[in-house]
Amino acid sequence: MRRKGFSLDFGKKFLQYVLVFLVALTINFSMPRLAPGDPLQYYFGESSLNELSPEQRLDVERELGLDSPVWEQYLTFITGIFHFDLGNSIKYGIPVTKVLAERIPWTLLLVGPALILSTIIGIVIGAYTAWNRGKRRDVLTLTGMLTLESIPGFWIGMLLIAVFSVNLGWFPSFGAVSTVHTGGTMNDVLDVLSHLILPVLTVTIASVGSNFLLTRSSMLETLGQDYIQMAELKGVSNGRLIFKHALRNALLPVYTHFTMSLGVLVSGAVVVESVFSYPGIGRLLYESVTARDYPMMQGVFLIITLAVIVTNLLADLTYPIFDPRARTRKSVGDSQ
Repeated sequence: MRRKGFSLDFGKKFLQYVLVFLVALTINFSMPRLAPGDPLQYYFGESSLNELSPEQRLDVERELGLDSPVWEQYLTFITGIFHFDLGNSIKYGIPVTKVLAERIPWTLLLVGPALILSTIIGIVIGAYTAWNRGKRRDVLTLTGMLTLESIPGFWIGMLLIAVFSVNLGWFPSFGAVSTVHTGGTMNDVLDVLSHLILPVLTVTIASVGSNFLLTRSSMLETLGQDYIQMAELKGVSNGRLIFKHALRNALLPVYTHFTMSLGVLVSGAVVVESVFSYPGIGRLLYESVTARDYPMMQGVFLIITLAVIVTNLLADLTYPIFDPRARTRKSVGDSQ
Protein backbone atom coordinates (compact mmCIF):
# COMPACT_ATOMS: atom_id res chain seq x y z
CA MET A 1 0.00 0.00 0.00
CA ARG A 2 2.81 2.36 0.93
CA ARG A 3 4.73 1.59 -2.29
CA LYS A 4 1.57 2.12 -4.35
CA GLY A 5 0.89 5.44 -2.58
CA PHE A 6 4.47 6.59 -3.20
CA SER A 7 4.21 5.72 -6.91
CA LEU A 8 0.93 7.59 -7.22
CA ASP A 9 2.35 10.64 -5.43
CA PHE A 10 5.47 10.58 -7.58
CA GLY A 11 3.35 10.29 -10.73
CA LYS A 12 1.28 13.33 -9.76
CA LYS A 13 4.36 15.41 -9.02
CA PHE A 14 6.00 14.32 -12.26
CA LEU A 15 2.96 15.33 -14.31
CA GLN A 16 2.83 18.68 -12.52
CA TYR A 17 6.45 19.38 -13.34
CA VAL A 18 5.97 18.32 -16.97
CA LEU A 19 3.11 20.83 -17.24
CA VAL A 20 5.23 23.53 -15.61
CA PHE A 21 8.06 22.70 -18.02
CA LEU A 22 5.83 23.07 -21.08
CA VAL A 23 4.43 26.38 -19.85
CA ALA A 24 7.95 27.61 -19.10
CA LEU A 25 9.11 26.60 -22.59
CA THR A 26 6.29 28.62 -24.13
CA ILE A 27 7.21 31.66 -22.04
CA ASN A 28 10.91 31.22 -22.88
CA PHE A 29 10.08 31.10 -26.58
CA SER A 30 7.86 34.17 -26.40
CA MET A 31 10.05 36.46 -24.28
CA PRO A 32 12.83 37.06 -26.85
CA ARG A 33 10.29 37.82 -29.58
CA LEU A 34 8.30 40.21 -27.40
CA ALA A 35 11.42 42.16 -26.46
CA PRO A 36 12.24 45.21 -28.61
CA GLY A 37 15.04 44.96 -31.14
CA ASP A 38 15.86 43.18 -34.38
CA PRO A 39 18.42 40.32 -34.60
CA LEU A 40 19.39 41.47 -38.09
CA GLN A 41 20.37 44.87 -36.73
CA TYR A 42 23.09 43.25 -34.63
CA TYR A 43 23.97 40.90 -37.47
CA PHE A 44 24.60 43.67 -40.03
CA GLY A 45 24.53 46.95 -38.15
CA GLU A 46 21.84 49.58 -38.59
CA SER A 47 23.40 51.29 -41.61
CA SER A 48 24.07 48.08 -43.54
CA LEU A 49 20.65 46.70 -42.66
CA ASN A 50 18.91 49.69 -44.26
CA GLU A 51 20.80 49.04 -47.50
CA LEU A 52 19.47 45.48 -47.86
CA SER A 53 16.78 44.88 -50.44
CA PRO A 54 13.61 43.04 -49.39
CA GLU A 55 14.86 39.94 -51.24
CA GLN A 56 18.23 40.04 -49.50
CA ARG A 57 16.58 40.51 -46.11
CA LEU A 58 14.30 37.54 -46.78
CA ASP A 59 17.31 35.38 -47.70
CA VAL A 60 19.04 36.27 -44.45
CA GLU A 61 15.90 35.59 -42.41
CA ARG A 62 15.56 32.24 -44.14
CA GLU A 63 19.17 31.40 -43.32
CA LEU A 64 18.61 32.28 -39.66
CA GLY A 65 15.27 30.47 -39.48
CA LEU A 66 13.26 33.66 -38.93
CA ASP A 67 11.27 33.62 -42.17
CA SER A 68 8.64 31.06 -41.12
CA PRO A 69 5.52 31.92 -39.09
CA VAL A 70 5.89 32.10 -35.33
CA TRP A 71 3.92 28.91 -34.75
CA GLU A 72 6.27 26.99 -37.04
CA GLN A 73 9.26 28.42 -35.20
CA TYR A 74 7.64 27.29 -31.96
CA LEU A 75 7.14 23.72 -33.21
CA THR A 76 10.73 23.66 -34.48
CA PHE A 77 11.91 24.81 -31.08
CA ILE A 78 9.90 22.16 -29.19
CA THR A 79 10.86 19.29 -31.47
CA GLY A 80 14.48 20.43 -31.50
CA ILE A 81 14.66 20.08 -27.70
CA PHE A 82 13.89 16.37 -27.89
CA HIS A 83 16.53 15.96 -30.61
CA PHE A 84 19.10 18.08 -28.72
CA ASP A 85 19.05 20.56 -31.57
CA LEU A 86 18.48 24.16 -30.51
CA GLY A 87 19.56 25.70 -33.81
CA ASN A 88 22.56 27.86 -34.58
CA SER A 89 23.54 30.97 -32.67
CA ILE A 90 23.09 34.22 -34.59
CA LYS A 91 26.08 35.78 -32.85
CA TYR A 92 28.53 32.86 -32.82
CA GLY A 93 27.38 31.06 -35.97
CA ILE A 94 27.73 27.62 -34.38
CA PRO A 95 25.20 25.26 -32.74
CA VAL A 96 23.68 26.57 -29.53
CA THR A 97 24.29 23.23 -27.78
CA LYS A 98 28.02 23.54 -28.44
CA VAL A 99 28.20 26.99 -26.86
CA LEU A 100 26.14 25.86 -23.87
CA ALA A 101 28.38 22.82 -23.37
CA GLU A 102 31.38 25.16 -23.16
CA ARG A 103 29.76 27.63 -20.74
CA ILE A 104 27.85 25.35 -18.32
CA PRO A 105 30.96 23.91 -16.57
CA TRP A 106 32.20 27.43 -15.78
CA THR A 107 28.90 28.37 -14.14
CA LEU A 108 28.80 25.14 -12.12
CA LEU A 109 32.39 25.81 -11.04
CA LEU A 110 31.26 29.21 -9.78
CA VAL A 111 27.85 28.38 -8.32
CA GLY A 112 28.77 25.06 -6.64
CA PRO A 113 31.46 26.31 -4.21
CA ALA A 114 29.54 29.53 -3.56
CA LEU A 115 26.37 27.62 -2.66
CA ILE A 116 28.24 25.25 -0.33
CA LEU A 117 30.18 28.05 1.37
CA SER A 118 27.19 30.34 1.85
CA THR A 119 25.13 27.46 3.25
CA ILE A 120 27.79 26.30 5.72
CA ILE A 121 28.61 29.83 6.89
CA GLY A 122 24.93 30.74 7.19
CA ILE A 123 24.15 27.58 9.19
CA VAL A 124 27.05 27.99 11.62
CA ILE A 125 26.51 31.69 12.29
CA GLY A 126 22.71 31.32 12.33
CA ALA A 127 22.84 28.51 14.89
CA TYR A 128 25.32 30.43 17.04
CA THR A 129 23.30 33.64 17.13
CA ALA A 130 20.04 31.76 17.74
CA TRP A 131 21.55 30.11 20.80
CA ASN A 132 22.68 33.56 21.98
CA ARG A 133 19.35 35.18 21.08
CA GLY A 134 18.76 38.61 22.51
CA LYS A 135 22.40 39.18 23.37
CA ARG A 136 24.55 41.91 21.88
CA ARG A 137 26.41 39.51 19.57
CA ASP A 138 23.07 38.30 18.20
CA VAL A 139 21.85 41.83 17.51
CA LEU A 140 25.11 42.90 15.86
CA THR A 141 25.32 39.79 13.70
CA LEU A 142 21.66 40.07 12.68
CA THR A 143 22.18 43.71 11.72
CA GLY A 144 25.26 42.85 9.68
CA MET A 145 23.54 40.00 7.84
CA LEU A 146 20.50 42.12 7.04
CA THR A 147 22.85 44.74 5.65
CA LEU A 148 24.57 42.15 3.43
CA GLU A 149 21.20 40.85 2.28
CA SER A 150 20.21 44.33 1.11
CA ILE A 151 23.40 45.04 -0.87
CA PRO A 152 23.19 44.23 -4.62
CA GLY A 153 25.56 41.56 -5.86
CA PHE A 154 27.10 43.75 -8.54
CA TRP A 155 28.05 46.36 -5.91
CA ILE A 156 29.79 43.70 -3.81
CA GLY A 157 31.65 42.50 -6.89
CA MET A 158 32.83 45.97 -7.86
CA LEU A 159 33.94 46.65 -4.27
CA LEU A 160 35.98 43.44 -4.21
CA ILE A 161 37.56 44.32 -7.55
CA ALA A 162 38.48 47.79 -6.29
CA VAL A 163 40.09 46.41 -3.12
CA PHE A 164 41.69 43.10 -4.11
CA SER A 165 42.40 43.67 -7.81
CA VAL A 166 43.03 47.39 -8.28
CA ASN A 167 44.51 48.42 -4.93
CA LEU A 168 46.17 45.23 -3.70
CA GLY A 169 46.63 43.41 -7.02
CA TRP A 170 46.09 40.02 -5.42
CA PHE A 171 43.54 38.54 -7.85
CA PRO A 172 42.52 39.03 -11.49
CA SER A 173 39.50 41.23 -12.06
CA PHE A 174 37.95 39.54 -15.10
CA GLY A 175 37.76 36.33 -17.11
CA ALA A 176 38.22 32.70 -16.12
CA VAL A 177 41.77 32.17 -17.42
CA SER A 178 44.69 34.42 -18.23
CA THR A 179 45.27 35.47 -21.83
CA VAL A 180 48.92 34.43 -21.51
CA HIS A 181 49.45 30.86 -20.26
CA THR A 182 52.58 29.94 -18.33
CA GLY A 183 52.18 26.24 -19.13
CA GLY A 184 51.87 23.20 -16.90
CA THR A 185 48.78 21.54 -15.45
CA MET A 186 49.32 22.88 -11.93
CA ASN A 187 49.84 26.42 -13.21
CA ASP A 188 46.62 26.18 -15.22
CA VAL A 189 44.70 25.00 -12.14
CA LEU A 190 46.10 27.80 -10.01
CA ASP A 191 45.28 30.29 -12.76
CA VAL A 192 41.63 29.16 -12.87
CA LEU A 193 41.38 29.24 -9.08
CA SER A 194 42.83 32.76 -8.89
CA HIS A 195 40.20 33.98 -11.38
CA LEU A 196 37.48 32.12 -9.46
CA ILE A 197 38.11 33.53 -5.97
CA LEU A 198 36.47 36.96 -6.34
CA PRO A 199 33.34 35.76 -8.24
CA VAL A 200 32.81 32.93 -5.73
CA LEU A 201 33.34 35.34 -2.84
CA THR A 202 30.83 37.75 -4.38
CA VAL A 203 28.09 35.13 -4.79
CA THR A 204 28.82 33.75 -1.31
CA ILE A 205 28.54 37.14 0.39
CA ALA A 206 25.40 38.00 -1.58
CA SER A 207 23.61 34.76 -0.64
CA VAL A 208 24.88 34.00 2.88
CA GLY A 209 22.33 36.34 4.45
CA SER A 210 19.32 34.30 3.34
CA ASN A 211 20.85 31.07 4.71
CA PHE A 212 21.66 32.81 8.00
CA LEU A 213 18.17 34.25 8.42
CA LEU A 214 16.49 30.95 7.58
CA THR A 215 18.73 28.97 9.96
CA ARG A 216 18.31 31.47 12.77
CA SER A 217 14.52 31.56 12.39
CA SER A 218 14.28 27.77 12.26
CA MET A 219 16.62 27.39 15.23
CA LEU A 220 14.61 29.84 17.33
CA GLU A 221 11.45 27.86 16.62
CA THR A 222 13.18 24.58 17.47
CA LEU A 223 14.74 25.91 20.67
CA GLY A 224 11.27 26.77 21.92
CA GLN A 225 10.08 23.16 21.72
CA ASP A 226 9.37 21.20 24.90
CA TYR A 227 11.89 18.44 24.20
CA ILE A 228 14.71 21.00 23.93
CA GLN A 229 13.78 22.56 27.26
CA MET A 230 13.52 19.09 28.81
CA ALA A 231 16.97 18.15 27.54
CA GLU A 232 18.37 21.40 28.90
CA LEU A 233 16.85 20.66 32.34
CA LYS A 234 18.43 17.20 32.30
CA GLY A 235 21.84 18.81 32.02
CA VAL A 236 22.64 18.01 28.38
CA SER A 237 25.76 19.92 27.30
CA ASN A 238 25.30 22.99 25.14
CA GLY A 239 27.21 21.51 22.22
CA ARG A 240 25.16 18.30 22.21
CA LEU A 241 21.96 20.27 22.69
CA ILE A 242 22.69 22.58 19.75
CA PHE A 243 24.07 20.14 17.20
CA LYS A 244 22.37 16.85 18.03
CA HIS A 245 18.93 18.01 19.11
CA ALA A 246 18.17 21.55 17.90
CA LEU A 247 20.19 22.04 14.72
CA ARG A 248 19.36 18.60 13.36
CA ASN A 249 15.65 19.43 13.22
CA ALA A 250 16.21 23.06 12.28
CA LEU A 251 18.18 22.08 9.16
CA LEU A 252 15.15 20.65 7.33
CA PRO A 253 13.99 24.01 5.88
CA VAL A 254 17.62 24.89 5.18
CA TYR A 255 18.05 21.69 3.18
CA THR A 256 15.03 22.53 1.05
CA HIS A 257 16.41 26.02 0.49
CA PHE A 258 19.80 24.51 -0.41
CA THR A 259 18.43 22.24 -3.13
CA MET A 260 16.27 24.94 -4.68
CA SER A 261 19.02 27.57 -4.49
CA LEU A 262 21.11 25.73 -7.06
CA GLY A 263 18.61 26.46 -9.81
CA VAL A 264 18.08 30.02 -8.63
CA LEU A 265 21.80 30.80 -8.42
CA VAL A 266 22.36 29.62 -11.99
CA SER A 267 20.09 32.42 -13.17
CA GLY A 268 21.16 34.81 -10.42
CA ALA A 269 24.80 34.64 -11.53
CA VAL A 270 24.00 36.84 -14.54
CA VAL A 271 25.01 40.05 -12.77
CA VAL A 272 28.11 38.60 -11.12
CA GLU A 273 29.37 36.97 -14.32
CA SER A 274 28.79 40.23 -16.19
CA VAL A 275 30.76 42.22 -13.60
CA PHE A 276 33.73 39.84 -13.81
CA SER A 277 33.33 39.04 -17.54
CA TYR A 278 33.17 35.42 -16.44
CA PRO A 279 32.36 33.04 -19.35
CA GLY A 280 29.39 31.26 -17.80
CA ILE A 281 25.69 30.91 -18.52
CA GLY A 282 24.88 34.27 -16.93
CA ARG A 283 27.35 36.15 -19.12
CA LEU A 284 26.09 34.21 -22.14
CA LEU A 285 22.53 35.30 -21.40
CA TYR A 286 23.61 38.94 -21.23
CA GLU A 287 25.48 38.64 -24.55
CA SER A 288 22.58 36.89 -26.29
CA VAL A 289 20.06 39.49 -25.08
CA THR A 290 22.31 42.29 -26.31
CA ALA A 291 22.65 40.61 -29.69
CA ARG A 292 18.96 39.62 -29.88
CA ASP A 293 20.22 36.08 -30.47
CA TYR A 294 16.88 34.23 -30.27
CA PRO A 295 18.24 30.65 -30.45
CA MET A 296 20.88 31.34 -27.80
CA MET A 297 18.39 33.07 -25.49
CA GLN A 298 16.04 30.12 -25.83
CA GLY A 299 18.89 27.73 -25.02
CA VAL A 300 19.97 29.65 -21.91
CA PHE A 301 16.37 29.98 -20.72
CA LEU A 302 15.98 26.24 -21.23
CA ILE A 303 19.00 25.49 -19.03
CA ILE A 304 17.77 27.83 -16.30
CA THR A 305 14.26 26.33 -16.47
CA LEU A 306 15.59 22.78 -16.24
CA ALA A 307 17.84 23.71 -13.32
CA VAL A 308 14.95 25.21 -11.34
CA ILE A 309 12.52 22.38 -12.10
CA VAL A 310 15.00 19.57 -11.43
CA THR A 311 16.15 21.04 -8.13
CA ASN A 312 12.56 21.61 -7.00
CA LEU A 313 11.69 18.02 -7.92
CA LEU A 314 14.78 16.83 -6.05
CA ALA A 315 13.69 18.76 -2.97
CA ASP A 316 10.18 17.29 -3.14
CA LEU A 317 11.45 13.71 -3.48
CA THR A 318 14.23 13.83 -0.90
CA TYR A 319 12.58 15.92 1.82
CA PRO A 320 10.77 12.91 3.37
CA ILE A 321 14.14 11.14 3.65
CA PHE A 322 15.43 13.85 5.98
CA ASP A 323 12.12 14.52 7.74
CA PRO A 324 10.59 11.41 9.36
CA ARG A 325 7.44 13.41 10.15
CA ALA A 326 6.74 13.77 6.41
CA ARG A 327 6.99 10.00 5.97
CA THR A 328 4.69 9.49 8.92
CA ARG A 329 2.06 11.85 7.53
CA LYS A 330 2.28 10.18 4.14
CA SER A 331 1.93 6.71 5.67
CA VAL A 332 -1.14 7.78 7.64
CA GLY A 333 -2.68 9.25 4.49
CA ASP A 334 -2.01 6.05 2.53
CA SER A 335 -3.52 3.84 5.23
CA GLN A 336 -6.68 5.89 5.21
